[in-house]
Amino acid sequence: MSGAGVKRDIVKEAIGFFFWTGWLKPAPGTWGSLAALPFVWVLHVVGGPGLLAAAIVAAYVVGLWAIRGLLETSESEDPSEIVIDEVVGMWIAMLPVSLGAWWADAGLLALYPGWIAAFLAFRLFDIWKPWLVGKADRRGDALGVMLDDVWAGVFAGLVTLVLAAASHLFLLA
Repeated sequence: MSGAGVKRDIVKEAIGFFFWTGWLKPAPGTWGSLAALPFVWVLHVVGGPGLLAAAIVAAYVVGLWAIRGLLETSESEDPSEIVIDEVVGMWIAMLPVSLGAWWADAGLLALYPGWIAAFLAFRLFDIWKPWLVGKADRRGDALGVMLDDVWAGVFAGLVTLVLAAASHLFLLA
């Protein structure tokens, strides 16, 4: 991302590459999504779903700023090493799990089927790019880089809610 004569911005790189997890290969988006999970746990333990929701908004705003700056020095419309968008999407996908743990007064890790479902559903939607995910991805700008993962996170969160409801209905039957 930084060719000869291009000044690097270490702050934008730290944010956009999410502490450089975006440089991990193969599948940097998967690595970024995995790196997001411990932060979800910390945010949930410290402040529950409210803090996670606030962190999502903050990461979206700061991440969009970093993406815009990183794209200025990139030849790609969506460089694979930018993974702050995956972090935001993964956090959105995990919000229903955090809410469920808070509501049930349970530890977030106790709801492991939920966070596994959220992770797998998020990766599926992020790779598959159906409907609004693909539409956002085709924008070809910083907002599109971020929005496709926001939509993937929303859809993954909804799938996680449906799976949780189905499992609880099955357990009660």
